[in-house]
Amino acid sequence: MQSAARALRRPVAAAAAASSRLQAASLPRVVAMTAAAVPTSRRNLSATAAPTSTGDSGTSYEFIQVSRPRPGVAQVTLHRPKALNALCTPLITELNAALAVLNSAADVGAVVLTGSERAFAAGADIKEMAPLSFSAAYTSAFIESWSALTTTLKKPLIAAVSGHALGGGCELALMADILYCTFGANFGQPEIKLGTIPGAGGSQRLARAVGKSRAMELVLTGRPFSGDEAARWGVAARAFPTHAELMDAALDTAETIAGYSRVAVMAAKEVVNKSQDLPLRDGVEYERRVFHSLFGSRDQKIGMAAFVDKKKPEWSHE
Repeated sequence: MQSAARALRRPVAAAAAASSRLQAASLPRVVAMTAAAVPTSRRNLSATAAPTSTGDSGTSYEFIQVSRPRPGVAQVTLHRPKALNALCTPLITELNAALAVLNSAADVGAVVLTGSERAFAAGADIKEMAPLSFSAAYTSAFIESWSALTTTLKKPLIAAVSGHALGGGCELALMADILYCTFGANFGQPEIKLGTIPGAGGSQRLARAVGKSRAMELVLTGRPFSGDEAARWGVAARAFPTHAELMDAALDTAETIAGYSRVAVMAAKEVVNKSQDLPLRDGVEYERRVFHSLFGSRDQKIGMAAFVDKKKPEWSHE
């Protein structure tokens, strides 16, 4: 891991060129990208932080930034601006570590995951993958950890996507519970152009979002699709004209969710996720069992009593 991190600190041109190979046709100016060129949202508070961020646990991060922009809301910002946030093992390791801390933080009710205005994540770091053999990739379970957040993070995750979200970046966005984007966001699974296929769930989650035929077209041709199309097809919950509006909406939604009972929110996320795995009848029965279980929570009593008394509930999160 240390050698991988050292490799990522090589000159900008090498890192940027490596990240651009996944979508060379659509990102011709990657080498020219500098940290100063990355625009920031009016309310994206973490975007102005120093290159090394210190999270809630006191851990220093090199490739991500962690902030608390709203009450009950944590924001994690991917931060490899010179490589357009290309994903690599050290970055994913930091992301998983930060999300684990936030998952156990009592004062966090929702998490927003974002990148820069120009790139959420422009793909996977091809330089890291290119030399791998089958046995090395297989025995090391390469990129398996990229999906860890889908099983370990119990709190809602909102992806706020602007700019490029290609390859692994698209797959990471698809892992979120709620996906918001700008109209001009650039999604895609262009792995076929490299002689390979999506490896972090892209073919599976995309097919569930847009249907088999459209997913086949996108995966087999590598054709990108816009944020406007993502919203119309159901990949994204909502799309926005500007980066500032995107960030405001993502933080507003996260703050709203964080204002509810943590117990009920966790249960709601669980049952919706189960709908992706179970037949309808089994899913309805599963939902009912979780619904019944919430009658044993203190917050269910608080919430219903507050409704009857026409008061605002004061959640115990128990």
